Amino acid sequence: MMLIAANLRLPITLMPPLLPDLEQTLHLPSSLAGLLTSIPLVTFAIFSPLIVKLAQRWGNARTVLALFLLLILGSYGRIIPNVVALFFGTFLVGIGVDSGNVLIPALIKERVPDQIQLGTSLYTLSMLLVGALGTAAAGYLITSLSFGMTQAILGVISIVAVICWLPNLKTADTPALTAQQRAQVPHYHSVWRQPSGWLITLFFGLQSLVYYVLLTWLPTILTTHGVSTIVASNLLTLFQLSGLPLAFLVPYLFNKRHGTPLLLTIMTLGYVVAPLTFLLPTHSLPFLTTMALISGLGSGVAFNLAIMFFTEKTHNPYQTAAISGMAQSAGYLLAAVGPILFGTLATSLHAWNPVLLLLVVCAIALTVTGIVVDRHAMIAD
Repeated sequence: MMLIAANLRLPITLMPPLLPDLEQTLHLPSSLAGLLTSIPLVTFAIFSPLIVKLAQRWGNARTVLALFLLLILGSYGRIIPNVVALFFGTFLVGIGVDSGNVLIPALIKERVPDQIQLGTSLYTLSMLLVGALGTAAAGYLITSLSFGMTQAILGVISIVAVICWLPNLKTADTPALTAQQRAQVPHYHSVWRQPSGWLITLFFGLQSLVYYVLLTWLPTILTTHGVSTIVASNLLTLFQLSGLPLAFLVPYLFNKRHGTPLLLTIMTLGYVVAPLTFLLPTHSLPFLTTMALISGLGSGVAFNLAIMFFTEKTHNPYQTAAISGMAQSAGYLLAAVGPILFGTLATSLHAWNPVLLLLVVCAIALTVTGIVVDRHAMIAD
């Protein structure tokens, strides 16, 4: 599961450092190049509910395997020096990544029900760490290699993940038992018809929106404070890496007394207070570095808390997959629209301060939603 998780952000985060090379070699307009990071997010929004349906028919393990083969096909299809191959490959990559996004939380609840906290920690740690390191590796490799070679090298991780996933099929249901297994699926209330389901979906959507807006525009915001492009890129890497310890801290504190309020406080510092400080006309690099670090801590809490809501607010793996699919469908639709919307707003206003204030309003709504979800009952069985 950690190897599968390692491929859930890498195919997306490796693209931004490669865009200048793609624009030059394929004569790709910047407007189209930007779609390469949005296409997977739109794919998540469309296919998440469908993947849940496939998993109910094929089983979680088989569904992950089948769709991860599409990820490999898409990754190496992008090597073809053709715009159509590039975009279609990115589309296939989005479907493959989404299978892991939706089903790994359900597999954790199914395969390690007594170690959900540890399983969730390792899952998110692997995803975030490899995604951040992959971004740096892509930037380094593209300086001496072509886009195709860079993609081919980093794509090896997905091949390794699929090979290591094969033994899971031995413990999965055999095709002959599929109908019987489907008959044994417990009847449970649809998450789409429950307030808890929509609250968790809203929380996941808002955290996705805030994260991807910061991921996309934080370097630009930092350059308005006199930071060089290279330093801003390094601070973005720090923003991504600083949330990694929360992969262990969030599951540990989740069921502790006052644990979730403490986590929501950290998230508020990172997503509300830190962005507000970017409104100050400061050029202090230590100060901006500290704020980027705190923002990263907020992102680490927000994402890991959303995953914990998937597993801890449901009664069985089927419900977990259902709420995961529901939340990620709506959540990643917001994430896909957010960076474009906020970037367009900044361009039209010729200023980032109003955009930051709007982002803070979204972050406050995220905190309030988290408080309500924490106090709300579990999704009905």
